[in-house]
Amino acid sequence: MEKKRITFIINPISGTNGKEIILRLINELIDRSKYDYSIRKTEYAGHATEIARQAVKEHVDIVVAIGGDGTINEIGRSLIHTDTALGIIPCGSGNGLARHLHIPMDPKGAIYTLNAGIIKNIDYGIIDGRPFFCTCGVGFDAFVSLKFADSGKRGLLTYLENTLHESLRYRPETYEIENSTGTVRYKAFLIACANASQYGNNAYIAPQASLTDGMMDITVLEPFTVLDVPSLSFQLFNKTIDQNSCIKTMRDDRIIIHRTKEGVFHFDGDPAMGGKDLKVEIVHQGLHVIAPMKPARMYEQPFNILQHFTDFIGRRPISTTISDRHKQLLMLNQNILRRLSKK
Repeated sequence: MEKKRITFIINPISGTNGKEIILRLINELIDRSKYDYSIRKTEYAGHATEIARQAVKEHVDIVVAIGGDGTINEIGRSLIHTDTALGIIPCGSGNGLARHLHIPMDPKGAIYTLNAGIIKNIDYGIIDGRPFFCTCGVGFDAFVSLKFADSGKRGLLTYLENTLHESLRYRPETYEIENSTGTVRYKAFLIACANASQYGNNAYIAPQASLTDGMMDITVLEPFTVLDVPSLSFQLFNKTIDQNSCIKTMRDDRIIIHRTKEGVFHFDGDPAMGGKDLKVEIVHQGLHVIAPMKPARMYEQPFNILQHFTDFIGRRPISTTISDRHKQLLMLNQNILRRLSKK
């Protein structure tokens, strides 16, 4: 059997995982009976796109993104509508696409997934001419996208407090969403268009979203108060945010977002400037990816909101009690309200 060719593309500055360790694991674990491989390091923004485009021209079978969602976006846009499949060794800060696809977060598990070589066809989106694979949107997207990606080890409570203070200065805008049934008007903090279900870090902005149904899930976050934040935050992590009264949802394969002025939008967490009218659409089954058939038993973990809470507050033991968690949230709200009363 003829071996397949893999090109690994490494973004040296994304994420926190040591890239030299990943290179060593690739050398040790990749199935050499199936694959011949090469490794390329990116040197500047957009370089991954160029490397992936060249790999397609050379009929490389798989291009593997070693990095975060930004690196995946750079590489994926060169692979859409080609015979070259996207592989992922996740080491970014959010890893939204990899998590949705159940690709293991540890490099060993991700390499074993590559060795299995199961190929799936998934959808991708386009906003204002720019491809995206997880989410895109407008408005206060930093609340659920960029800020989560940048949160690192600051802790959930500190992160929420910083985000809330920014939200207090942010003014919701009025948008019109033109979809297949007509036009709907919203005053909103943000509008998120989701191909995958989450931003990353298991923050599920569109819990029902599918990568293979040819549709996107649109989530509108309407104005909210400080008191709404604890429930919004925890519903974001336990896949129930679509049940919140501040959230409005719809599904469609294409929409146009009309806003009163030009401004920023994001695609897979990266910001870009766009006009008043933004066309967003889903392209059905436009990308081949390497992913598990289903979550491997050794990596599949039941969702545990307390575990995700402790992950964000500094890896504290899971024995943190519910009453302690509620006490901390109460203190957070009291602190914010106290600062507001002084303004």
